Amino acid sequence: MAADVWGLAGRRALVTGATSGIGAACARALAGAGCRVVVSGRDAGRGEAVCREIAAAGGEAHFVAADLRASEAAEGLVAAALERLGGLDVLVNAAGVIHRRDAPSTTDEAWRETLAVNLDAVFYACRAAWPVMLGQGGGVIVTVASDASMIGAPRMAAYCASKGAVLQLTRAMALDGARRGIRVNAVCPDEVATPMLESEARQLGRDPEAFLAEAAEGIPLGRIAAPEEVADAVLFLASERARFVTGTGLVLDGGVTAR
Repeated sequence: MAADVWGLAGRRALVTGATSGIGAACARALAGAGCRVVVSGRDAGRGEAVCREIAAAGGEAHFVAADLRASEAAEGLVAAALERLGGLDVLVNAAGVIHRRDAPSTTDEAWRETLAVNLDAVFYACRAAWPVMLGQGGGVIVTVASDASMIGAPRMAAYCASKGAVLQLTRAMALDGARRGIRVNAVCPDEVATPMLESEARQLGRDPEAFLAEAAEGIPLGRIAAPEEVADAVLFLASERARFVTGTGLVLDGGVTAR
């Protein structure tokens, strides 16, 4: 059984940005491995739909709406997760946004939103979850970074800055938690077939289908990733199979950074 393989049966997981894309795939994967899951995001309709999917597959999921750009929202979300689950063993930070602009054309508003969603929300959620995990004797945090954490890309100034910071935050927290039972890792995907990738196409004035095909051509494996492939990596990092892994950024880019 999957739960036996991963050692996650009965674990309590909170996934942010879980109403679509990578976050939703992570919530489904964790529930499929036996976790009880809190699904969080800003869109209640989509969040409840993810919970219904999980329930239909025999899992347990609860939706809690939260806009984690405010620190008090993160604290409230963790409190709500504790109320519903009775504890917190796994935190996955998957919320994200992108503005496809170079630095000169990035407005103050676009810069602030990118850093608030991609970085501040991660920090606030981790900070709120940290004392809970310490009190339990440990836990696992997985952040969704990007290969843009390590390499630059045109017209992605704010996004690259935010994801680079997420990876460094992950490494620093991993060192803080290493002797205290808390493991912290990141996944670093390249292009993934999500609504956010389609939004990039629209921002650039491109046909989404043509944009995705072009993106696939730029990846050595010749295709973009499915959200479920990223979720598989998150599942590994959250599991007992990764019990000696902390402070890493697991790259899932089809060979892009190998260049």
